[in-house]
Amino acid sequence: MSVTSEVTPGNAMRSATYVSRLQSIQDALQRALSSLLKTSPHRRVAIVTFNDEVVVYGDGSGVPVSLRDWALVDYDYLRQQGQQYNTPHCIAESYQHLSRRVKELREHGATALGPAALVSVAMASRFVGSKVILCTDGRANIGLGEMESPAPFSSPQSPYFYRQLANEAANKGVIVSVMTFEGTDCRLAEVGLLADQTGGRVNIVNIGTVATEIQSALADNILATGVTATLLAADGMYFPYEECNHCLVRDIGNVTEGVEITFQFACKPDSTESFMRRDRLPFQLQLSFTTRDQQKVTRIITEQRRVTTSSWVWAGSLNMSVLGVHCAQLCARLTMKGRVHEAQRQLRAQQDLLKDISEQRSNPKEESIYGNWINTMTTICDDLTTDSQLALSDEAAKVVYQMKRASSVGQRRRKQTDMVAL
Repeated sequence: MSVTSEVTPGNAMRSATYVSRLQSIQDALQRALSSLLKTSPHRRVAIVTFNDEVVVYGDGSGVPVSLRDWALVDYDYLRQQGQQYNTPHCIAESYQHLSRRVKELREHGATALGPAALVSVAMASRFVGSKVILCTDGRANIGLGEMESPAPFSSPQSPYFYRQLANEAANKGVIVSVMTFEGTDCRLAEVGLLADQTGGRVNIVNIGTVATEIQSALADNILATGVTATLLAADGMYFPYEECNHCLVRDIGNVTEGVEITFQFACKPDSTESFMRRDRLPFQLQLSFTTRDQQKVTRIITEQRRVTTSSWVWAGSLNMSVLGVHCAQLCARLTMKGRVHEAQRQLRAQQDLLKDISEQRSNPKEESIYGNWINTMTTICDDLTTDSQLALSDEAAKVVYQMKRASSVGQRRRKQTDMVAL
C-alpha cells in the first residue's frame, strides 16, 4: 500500500499533499474506531493484517500471533487459530490498544489474502452477526486462494476456496465485505464471492472514499441468518432460469436491512389455455430463518393474483421498480454464472418491456435509473462476448456484484410482497 495519491488542498494558497494507501487505511480505521467507541462501546473489534505472513493482533492488548510458511496452506490449522484466539474485549476497553496497533502498521512483502480471510472469518464466527471487512490493494499471491497467475491459467482451487469460505461464513451468520483500491487488479470476481454469499458489500475505493465505505460496511446489521425462501405457484407454472416446476427453493443466507428479493415465473405452454380461463392464480411464499437470538422462525404469505388476457392492461399495471430490480439482479446472476447470452436476451426483453410501460405511465426518474442499469449490464455482457477468454475486470465485477444486490430507488420498504409475471 505504498502507492501515493495527490490530495488537493481546500485552500488555494496551500501546496498539494500526498497520501499513501496505507496512510488512508490508517486514517479510515482510526475514524471507524472513534465512531464505534462513541456509538457502540460494547462492540468487539479485532485486527488481522496480511503480507507474506498473517498477523493476528486481536484487540491489540496481547502478543500478536504470526502465521507463515506451511501454515498459510493448511485450511484446518488456520481455522483453528482463528477459533481459538482470545475473545476480544469490547472497544470501550481496547480502544487505546487498537489505536496504537493501527499507527504501527507497515506494508511490505506478498499478499496472503486468503489465509487472512479464513482466520478472520473463524474469529468472527463465534458471534452471530459479526462482520469482516477485507481491504486489499493487491492480488492474493501466497497461501490458500492465491491467484498470481493470469486469469485463464490460475489454479482452479482458488474459486473453490473462496466459495467454501463464503459458505462457512454465511452458515455462521458472518457478513464479509470486500474492498479493493482503484488502479489495482485483485481478481475481484473471485474474492467478491465472500461478500456476495454472505450479504456483504463489494466496492473499489480510493484514499478519499475508503473511510466512508468502511463506515457503511460497519452499519450493515444482520436481521436474520440461514434465510430460505420457498415459493409455491399453481401446478403448470415454472420459474425461468431457476426451476422447471412450480416449487422454487432459494437459499438466501444472511439478510440485512433493505435487501430485496425478486422472483420470475411463467406458464408452461400446455397449461396456458387453462390458466386463461381462471380469474386468479394462487401463490404462497414460505420464509424460514433464524433470528439474531437464535430463534427459528417460519413466515407464510399466501396471495391470489389476478389473470388478464390484455397485454395492454398488464403492462400498464406493472411496477417499474420491481421490474428494474429484478432485471438487474437476474442478469447479474446469469453473467456471474457465465450465461452471458441468456443475460443479453433478458436485457433486450426488459428494454422492450420498460419502453411499453413508459408509453402508458411515464416516470422519468425511474426510467432514467433503471434504464442506466440495463445499459450498464448490456455493455458488460457485450464486452464479455467479444472474447470468449475474457474475464471480468475488477471494475466490471464490482458493478455486477452490486447489481446482484440492487434495490429499488429510495429503498422504500414494501408492506406486501411484489411479484411480477413475465
